[in-house]
Amino acid sequence: MENFNYYIPTKILFGKGKIESLGKEASQYGKNILIVYGKGSIFQKNCYGTSLYQQAKKSLEEVGLTVFELPNVEPNPRIESVYEGAKSCREHKIDLVLAIGGGSTIDCAKAIAGQAKYEGDIWKCYETKDPRPLREVLPIASVLTVSATGSEMNGSSVISNLSCHKKIGLTTPKFRPVFSILDPSYTFTVNQKQTASGCVDIMSHIFEQYFTPDHEGYLQNRMMEGVLKTVIHYAPVALKHPDDYEARANLMWASTLALNNMFEKGKVLTDWATHQMEHELSAFYDITHGVGLGILTPYWMEYVISEENHHRFVEYGREVWKLTGTEEEIAEISIRKTREFFTSLGIPSHLREVGIGEENLEVMAKQATRRGPLGAMKKLYEEDVLAIFKMAL
Repeated sequence: MENFNYYIPTKILFGKGKIESLGKEASQYGKNILIVYGKGSIFQKNCYGTSLYQQAKKSLEEVGLTVFELPNVEPNPRIESVYEGAKSCREHKIDLVLAIGGGSTIDCAKAIAGQAKYEGDIWKCYETKDPRPLREVLPIASVLTVSATGSEMNGSSVISNLSCHKKIGLTTPKFRPVFSILDPSYTFTVNQKQTASGCVDIMSHIFEQYFTPDHEGYLQNRMMEGVLKTVIHYAPVALKHPDDYEARANLMWASTLALNNMFEKGKVLTDWATHQMEHELSAFYDITHGVGLGILTPYWMEYVISEENHHRFVEYGREVWKLTGTEEEIAEISIRKTREFFTSLGIPSHLREVGIGEENLEVMAKQATRRGPLGAMKKLYEEDVLAIFKMAL
């Protein structure tokens, strides 16, 4: 196991009714709060007989906080929303940026918190993947409504700039929320498509850390297999019974654990090629992130499997899918089982099903590899990425 440092200062408040603690937690950071949210789901009536918006605002105002708002954050958050939010932060002397929503909303809030304290253009930090110019970032908090990205407990933010067809992630410890409220009840109203996409996203985050060519990380791999089995067990339950609290709770905590840096610690390598490829799909076609990952992942698996790394597919097949047979059979069937599971959730199998044809494949492959080859399971160059895109058509 490799040496590592691990420190996550995010305070998690998990469970029913935790929104009541919002005002008390937020008041520790100042008086002026900017609420960042999406296109209206927080106004829907929930299982508490009111809306999340009303609950959050009541809790904040009860302790004397002044609330400002940035609504209508996009599913793939735009840099324009970041600029608008940062301007509001400066005008109103915001002390805490509070995201209420899913990963896109939280990612946007993180970028806003960075831009608000930065005199330059934060998009340049995303383009260079260099957070060092961000010497100070406003405190960030979140109330999670979708189980998917893990942004509620990590330091990553992904922002889109559609003017140049780019979707880029930036990671810094300064982007970690100071606290996050996780009430699984708020995911009861998440529709089937979003629920399925979120479950694929969770699994993909695990895959990116699990599928590595090394033979190390025994403990980490066993923990990741546990998360994968949890999603496989509870995703169909949540789709069939949206208000099943146990299913929603397990998926929400799986989402958080999948990408809070716990599982990568001590491992030699991680991959992330599939995410880089999907970011191109979203940047050009603005598709749902989990859908893009669900389409690409099995094709990526088929393309990268080799004699050097097939042991990881064998472990995956045996431990997650309980497959038996020869190693070659287990590895092959494990990939097929992955596709079958995604299909059972309603995830498309081909790019053409979401309106993506051949017209931009070459430029997307080139852009995905502009900083060099992708991945750890197999180094993917421009021609490799293009081949996977074509497989997925």
